[in-house]
Amino acid sequence: MPFVKSCFIGGNEKGQKMFKLFFDVFPTLKLNNDERTLFENVEVTKVATNSGRNYLHISICSDHLIPRKMILSMERRIKEQLFAKAPVYVQIEDTYCLSELYTPEYLFQEYAESLLLMLRDRSVVEASMFSNAELEFVEATNLHITFEDTVLARGKEEDFSRFLKDFFHRAFGVDLQIYVKYKKPKKSTLQEHNEIRLHQEIAAIIEQNESVEDEIRAEKEAKAEKKKEAAERKEAKKQGQSFTPRAKRSDDPNVIYGRDFEDEPMELSQVLGEMGEITFRGQVTALETREIKNERTILIFTVTDFTDSITVKIFVKNEQLADILGELKAGAFFKIKGVTNFDKYDNELGIASVYGIKKIPDFRTFRKDTYPEKRVELHCHTKMSDMDGVSDPKSIVKLAHDWGHKAVAITDHGVVQAFPDVNHYIEDLAKANPEDPFKVIYGVEAYLVDDLKDIAINEKGQNLRDTFVVFDLETTGFSAIKDKIIEIGAVKVKNGEIVDRFSTFVNPGRPIPYEVSQLTGIRDDMVLDAPPIETVLGEFLEFIGEAALVAHNASFDVGFIEQNCRYQ
Repeated sequence: MPFVKSCFIGGNEKGQKMFKLFFDVFPTLKLNNDERTLFENVEVTKVATNSGRNYLHISICSDHLIPRKMILSMERRIKEQLFAKAPVYVQIEDTYCLSELYTPEYLFQEYAESLLLMLRDRSVVEASMFSNAELEFVEATNLHITFEDTVLARGKEEDFSRFLKDFFHRAFGVDLQIYVKYKKPKKSTLQEHNEIRLHQEIAAIIEQNESVEDEIRAEKEAKAEKKKEAAERKEAKKQGQSFTPRAKRSDDPNVIYGRDFEDEPMELSQVLGEMGEITFRGQVTALETREIKNERTILIFTVTDFTDSITVKIFVKNEQLADILGELKAGAFFKIKGVTNFDKYDNELGIASVYGIKKIPDFRTFRKDTYPEKRVELHCHTKMSDMDGVSDPKSIVKLAHDWGHKAVAITDHGVVQAFPDVNHYIEDLAKANPEDPFKVIYGVEAYLVDDLKDIAINEKGQNLRDTFVVFDLETTGFSAIKDKIIEIGAVKVKNGEIVDRFSTFVNPGRPIPYEVSQLTGIRDDMVLDAPPIETVLGEFLEFIGEAALVAHNASFDVGFIEQNCRYQ
């Protein structure tokens, strides 16, 4: 696709390229915390479009790995939020400026899931080959791959190797040398072997022609629609009226697509197979668009009636897309009439040949407390109770009030963080109705210290006037066996005064996970020139000497020290 308009994001007086951060380029995107954190330091190096203005290419550069599924998710976010009413295809091309700790072997380990996802988009056969291959790095950039010796593997070897080489060169600046070997397939009967090959070939054909069935169905519906339009145009001309083609064929403002209908809905749990035309109601939980040829788009959305869920596909002209997407949104409720159809590509039952889609109100029913004598809940946890509550404090109090309860007690685990929100709600109630008797009982589920438990392990009768070392570690994770120490900080205290200090970064020999860098502030470039733990550990033990060790979470920190001592 030739680009006719492209731009680098910025430049200085000398003409050098100055790139902007991702959220400087896309400041209005609404994302969750994980997505925002993952992209906040990413640079946008180039934005380009084509002559038809229906394709947007975004080049980014990151100093940390971004999983492929997050790249695809960001493409959808940009499409849905910035180009919802326009048929624009968004593609993000990710490249990386990583530290020297990211060896090709480590990249394969950490990026394996993303590579598999990309291969599945290319070919089911190549994805299967990658899943079952044996990978070995003989040298830094020399990758030896062993496949099972099959006709398909030998036929796909060149394409597979070229994909890996091209991707690693483009994304990571790594020039891989790939050497392929073959091993005998696992012992199986001839029938089983032929069946596997047959399934792989069928899967490959489906992968290469994934949209054929949708295209055929779209063409059939388009022909049927043209016939209907021709009849309507003829009738309009006969009546001396103008005619405008449209996806909606009803004057009912609640109908957003197709024709009006009054059929009684059935529960989705009762739909057990291809039952012909059915009517059901539900809430849209997910929505995506997929542009196809002939200026048409497939709308694919999932609907639940809270007994089961089903996927609906409709084919619309691009010129009608904006009107439909203005009404068809996740969270909205609709009644739908269409034909049950087993989708051979998605391998699941869905709804096709949709007759009509009609807006309806929320039909869910909510619990009510109808008992004459109301109880008072004296032990209620909100989401402020870690691992033991998920409900919003205001929602809990509102529900108790709406049910006619006289009071509710908030008793979170070891915290009182729900109190301000709850108090504001009560104040609002009092303003609306000073005579309202409802009240909140403020409490807490407090923790008690077990004074029979030892707080000093392996103690030798020392006291606080003796010498002790207070220390803290930063690590790449929580496992003393799998993860590595990246920093040691300590002070030596004698007679209540600090008499010595010990502080050093530690080179872990592997990249620091992005989440750990965000938490600790320690980046790869800060530990590259630091000594390894084999050197640091001896120096730290000499610093400790015979002193007692003190730590905030001693079992965690001491566990890492002890485990690394075992490796010496």
